[in-house]
Amino acid sequence: MAFDLPRNVILPVDVVDVRLDPAPHPFERDNADAIAANWAAEKTARPALFDGTVVLLSELAYADNRLVGRCHAIRFSTFMLWRKLKPVTSAEHAFAHAMLISSDNALVAIRMGAHTANAGKVYFAAGSFEPEDFRDGQVDLDYNMRREVREETGLDLGQAQREQRCHALSVESGTVIVRCFRAAETADQLAERIRAFVATDPDPEIEGPVVIRGMHDLPEGLMPHMRSLVEWHFSRR
Repeated sequence: MAFDLPRNVILPVDVVDVRLDPAPHPFERDNADAIAANWAAEKTARPALFDGTVVLLSELAYADNRLVGRCHAIRFSTFMLWRKLKPVTSAEHAFAHAMLISSDNALVAIRMGAHTANAGKVYFAAGSFEPEDFRDGQVDLDYNMRREVREETGLDLGQAQREQRCHALSVESGTVIVRCFRAAETADQLAERIRAFVATDPDPEIEGPVVIRGMHDLPEGLMPHMRSLVEWHFSRR
């Protein structure tokens, strides 16, 4: 199967069947010395980085509105080397985005904190899949989205209207799986709630909220994949 899916196009997704394989990922297994050396350099540059556990794909395919794949638990230090070397034929990354849409149809994103691996970058509150995001070996997208949004912004996605269908966008940097959530509050109200949460968080991951009101309003630091998602949102009926 390897990585068999269309690139640079937004795809409708009704089923996500991505499973966690307990075997080591070949990339981590075969690059132990390089991973350790790169991690030492990364920690020197950003001492706050933590070598936790995330997952990395070894297979992903798309057909009939289904995403089917296999992933493996790896150390964050492995992910950092993979990110530096990509594209790597044996490994790709997938992650989920909760696209938060305000009552006035703006998008509410976040800017990552200066101490993080994506310092200053703007995207929807999100994080890599972790082993706790899997149920009976299969990824639970909504759990990952709720967890990441709550940890970074303090918002509860359970209070927003959830779209049933997901969409996926596969680019060189990885595959993002998107679900839209429509909030009852305006963008300014949501942004104020996020700012209040960040102000009281003893160790915030993000610098603060970023409101995007159209293609004329793209912020500095916007991650490359986000441009396509923003354009897609504002072109929908």
